Amino acid sequence: MTEAKSTRSLRRGRIFPEIQWTEEQKSQWNAEREAFKQRCKFIFDQLQPELIRTHYNWYVAIEPESGEYFLDQDVLVVAKIAHGKYPSAKLHVFRINETGMCGRI
Repeated sequence: MTEAKSTRSLRRGRIFPEIQWTEEQKSQWNAEREAFKQRCKFIFDQLQPELIRTHYNWYVAIEPESGEYFLDQDVLVVAKIAHGKYPSAKLHVFRINETGMCGRI
């Protein structure tokens, strides 16, 4: 009995082609990200002193257009709650502690 050999080729590499951005597009994208982060950080800096006292090491998701924020102990839950109210909005999540981040570098 002979075995049938597969002529199907194995696909290697990424499924999606790489995005080819110019340096100008990369710098514009980075500038937009940084501006968005700074708008969210401004709101977080105002909330941080009170939230540290009441919700230390919880997570806060901030929607900068409305200034609304959402709190939970689990990062995935807080993101789900925030995206439930603002499904297409960009949000930024901070950890409620002295640095606003998890861990250290």
